Amino acid sequence: MQTRKAWLILHGKQALNEDVRAAVKARRQAGWDIAVRLTWEGGDAARLVQEGLAAGYRTLIAGGGDGTLREVAEALALCDGDASLALLPLGTANDFARAAGVPLDPHGALELLDRPALPVDLGEVGGQLFLNMATGGFGSQVTANTSEDLKKVLGGVAYLFTGLSRFSELRAASGVLHGPGFRWEGELLALGIGNGRQAGGGHVLCPEACVDDGLLDISILPAPTEVVATLKELLAGGLGLDNLFIRARLPWVEIQSAQGLDINLDGEPLQGTDLRFAARASAVRLHLPAGCPLLSRPG
Repeated sequence: MQTRKAWLILHGKQALNEDVRAAVKARRQAGWDIAVRLTWEGGDAARLVQEGLAAGYRTLIAGGGDGTLREVAEALALCDGDASLALLPLGTANDFARAAGVPLDPHGALELLDRPALPVDLGEVGGQLFLNMATGGFGSQVTANTSEDLKKVLGGVAYLFTGLSRFSELRAASGVLHGPGFRWEGELLALGIGNGRQAGGGHVLCPEACVDDGLLDISILPAPTEVVATLKELLAGGLGLDNLFIRARLPWVEIQSAQGLDINLDGEPLQGTDLRFAARASAVRLHLPAGCPLLSRPG
């Protein structure tokens, strides 16, 4: 049996995950030589990507939540090599993996190593790359302020719980967004700039986004008069909310906000008054399931 090599970059919190250990063992028995390295602090993911490539590994695995997946994908894309990336989703939300149809159990996720890798886009802003989505407005604050303890107890519902408990803090953000053939100005309640489709524990902000079309999907929820009621519908997935969004598909979009806008990049906070988002086409190669809904041509 031919041995194939993969370099697993695993979030340190998952070091004692027995399901991951069993899945790695099963892949090794199937002919894969899988080396495991753990992250400990910020910057480890990027360093471990470079170490894996230097050691001759052409297949990397990102094991962790959306933040870990983003860090590894970014580091791999910046290396400008031909290595591929498999996703081992182990977080609370796993928004990108869920939308892409990547199995959430470690055995199923690692079986995708046997699938051919396909080129996919990444989003870019201020020199940072993101795999899934940039969110702005109240939704990004909910994601950033949901405690780890609450996520352990409630899972993805923790984001909903945090949002419902923070109504009194809700403030609309104002700004101007413009791109090729598109301009919008006003106050917004939520903003999604998606390479993927959902964020914040399953809230679908960019339902038509694809990862291989060279475009970012822009979704703006204008701030209505009855802000609190609309947010409650947003977090609860209320019927009819989708019609309130203003949407566009653009290769790039610029945002100006005089008071600054809080942005969340797959768990990484960003704040700025002038931001330019762009799609970096075919930035990284991913092992995705057959019929992945995020592909413009799933077949």
